[in-house]
Order: sequence, then structure tokens, then C-alpha cells
Amino acid sequence: MSGLLQGHWIMKNLRRWMAPLALASTAAFAAAAGEELVAARVLDQEVQGLKDEVLDLNRELFMLEEELLFPANTQVAVFVSMDVGEFFALDSVQLTLDGKPVSKYLYTEREAGALYRGGVHRLYLGNLKAGDHELVAIFTGEGPHERDYRRGATLNFSKGIGAKFVELAISDRASKQQPEFMVREWE
Repeated sequence: MSGLLQGHWIMKNLRRWMAPLALASTAAFAAAAGEELVAARVLDQEVQGLKDEVLDLNRELFMLEEELLFPANTQVAVFVSMDVGEFFALDSVQLTLDGKPVSKYLYTEREAGALYRGGVHRLYLGNLKAGDHELVAIFTGEGPHERDYRRGATLNFSKGIGAKFVELAISDRASKQQPEFMVREWE
């Protein structure tokens, strides 16, 4: 055989011998890639499961912290609510309990808008021993005729065993065209 024919014969046979090897290596590569894809999916599912467990644990820890810091038998919570809001644009609320300032909150337009639409804001959460107490709330904002407005409301109450919930309600009094500020206990 001449050198040229011999080279042609070698290349032809080499292709014939290498074709099964190439197919085998492609199949092996595809199988390995498939296994890696399955392993990645399993790992992703495990990570997502761990994230869910961490969120559940965080929620449980938050509830436990609330119970430890504010036990139900000494807990006092004060909420702010609004009805309509035509005669008063809420700016801030200051809260005093037994002569001591306990909370002050400055509302954004968005937060005040949420209150106008029926939302309720927890202004204060704390502990209070059993007995008689006085709660004073000072409301500031813009009243009728775009004038600055500052009004107070007081509640004298007796705290017993169990949680106490108080609502600071702002409503419109159409007959007087003035806002009305009430402090009442939730039962």
C-alpha cells in the first residue's frame, strides 16, 4: 500500500473505531450532567426546607420573647383608630401613663391614611401592675379651617389580673363640625 492509501485506510478505520467511544462518552457525559441536575434540585429543595424551618423557628422565638417580656397578666396595650377624618388630620400622639411619658409617635401621611381607611395602630405595649391607673393621650394635627389642633383625652382605669386593651379613638362629630377624641377600654 502506498503511503497515501495507507493514511486513508487508517483514518477510515480510526473513525469506525472511535465512533462507539464518542457515543459512549457523550452518553456518559449526559448521564453525569443529569445526575448533577437531579442533585442540584435535591439540594435546592433541602435549602428551601431549611429556610422554612428557620422562618418557623424565628416566629416561635418572637412569640416566646413577647410572652417573656409582656406576660398576659401584666400586659397593657394601647391602640389608635380613626373614623372618617374630615375634621382632623392626625400628626402625632403622645401617651402618658401614671404621669410618665411612655410613647410618642409621629404619623406619616401614608400611616394616617391607613388609619382613615379603618386601620388600627398599636401605639404602646407594656407591663403594668394591678391597681388604679391614669392614661393621658395628647393628639396633635390639623383641625377645622386648617388650624393647628392639640387636644387631650384621659382615662382612669383599674388594672386587674389579665391583659388590658385600650383604644384611642378619633372620630368626627358632624353636629359641631369638630373632631372627637375618646379613650375606652376594650373588653
